[in-house]
Amino acid sequence: MYHYTAIVTCLAVAFYLYTSIEVSRARARYGVKLPAITGNPDFERVFRVQMNTLEWLPIFLPSLWLFAIYLGDLGAAALGVIWVIGRIFYLIGYRSAVAKRSPGFAIQALACIALWVGALGGAVWRLVH
Repeated sequence: MYHYTAIVTCLAVAFYLYTSIEVSRARARYGVKLPAITGNPDFERVFRVQMNTLEWLPIFLPSLWLFAIYLGDLGAAALGVIWVIGRIFYLIGYRSAVAKRSPGFAIQALACIALWVGALGGAVWRLVH
C-alpha cells in the first residue's frame, strides 16, 4: 500500500484547491471580473500561481506515483512533500513580486525532476532485470 504517497497526493490537491480559492478572493479584492484574467498585476500574480500549479500537476502526480510503485512509498512521499513546500514558497514569493518566485520554483522543479528520473529509472531497471 502507498499510504504516504496518498497523503502527499491529497496535500497537493489541497494546495491546488487553496490556490483556486485565492484566485476567487483576488478577483473580489482587485475588481477583476470574469472572464478577465488581466488588468491588475497583483491579481495576475495570484492567478499565475494557480495556473503554474495546474501546469505542473500532470508532471508531478504521475511521477510521484510511478516513483512510489517502482522505488518506494516513503521516498516518493518525501520528495512529494518537498514539491508541496516548493509550491508554497513559490506562492509566497510570487504573490509579493515576480522576481521572488524563483527559489520556490527551483525547489519544486528539482523535486519533480527527481521523481521523474526515479520513476523512469525504476521502470527501466525492472524491465531489464
